[in-house]
Amino acid sequence: MAATLRIQSDWSRALSRDEGEAWLSCRSPGKPTLYGSVTRRGLSSDGVPDIVASEGFVVGEVTKKSILISCPHENVSTKFLAPYTSFCRIHQKSVSSLVSTDGTMKIWQAANGEIRRLLEGHVYDVNCCRFFPSGLVVLSGGMDAQLKIWSAEDASCAVTFKGHKGGILDTAIVDRGRNVVSCSRDGSARLWDCGKSACLGVLADCGCPINGIAAGTADGSLNLGTPEKPPSEREVGTEGKILLLAREDKKLQGVGLQSRQPVFLFVGSDAFNCCTFLSSTYILAGTQDGNIYQLDVRNTNAPIQVIHRSGAPVLALLPYRDGFIASQGN
Repeated sequence: MAATLRIQSDWSRALSRDEGEAWLSCRSPGKPTLYGSVTRRGLSSDGVPDIVASEGFVVGEVTKKSILISCPHENVSTKFLAPYTSFCRIHQKSVSSLVSTDGTMKIWQAANGEIRRLLEGHVYDVNCCRFFPSGLVVLSGGMDAQLKIWSAEDASCAVTFKGHKGGILDTAIVDRGRNVVSCSRDGSARLWDCGKSACLGVLADCGCPINGIAAGTADGSLNLGTPEKPPSEREVGTEGKILLLAREDKKLQGVGLQSRQPVFLFVGSDAFNCCTFLSSTYILAGTQDGNIYQLDVRNTNAPIQVIHRSGAPVLALLPYRDGFIASQGN
């Protein structure tokens, strides 16, 4: 298992002034953690900070928004990126998935943090939210077991779906958004018709919380199964798609979105928190104990690779260019 480099969370602010200092650590399983620091000595002629590291660490390339740190003893290096913008005091309580534990959602201007809309209507925590492809409509799910559709233009709630018996933990939008999918602590994943505000069916009932879902186009060679009965005419864009279920019982499951039939079942090292598609063939899933599994949906008997940078829970995964971005609980 590779060593992990860590840096003080607000390192860019700490190093924004001369003699500013931020802590470092390098942790390798089974060995004592190595601690150190980086210090700013000044600015170069082109305005880039002059940064030096304490014994055991080496500073590589430095820009105004990034710093490359190495620990030669463990043969590990990491590039740390500073945020381009930070939004402070948007919510009064903790923020998760761009929503809050105060039961509200706030839409703000990315350029300056100005709050544009306040979306109120959920009771208790709002667990998840996402924009529809149009960018003008928001889908949200909360601990009140309600799924809501909002206008981002006037903050009105156009639709509320009810049917889950436990808090909603994640959502997915099918194609352009005539249908959406939700998963819940009640162990079910449901398909909804936005136009009729109705549930089109239960896609899976796992008997344990489903922490995350992702819907995507399946590889053409994959057998997605056949529906037991003809799909409703209100069901749009589900053909040829697979739904991934990140389950609390350490299982990652694939289900035919139209057929409702199981496609694969993979057992991991701990509860799965999140999942995503890299392509129609390759998928990712993250667990509570810090593992990121890459799988080929055509053969899930063994993972292509398992990435482990720390033991912190993997909370979110997002495809990005030729790779992905992972968010962990540390």
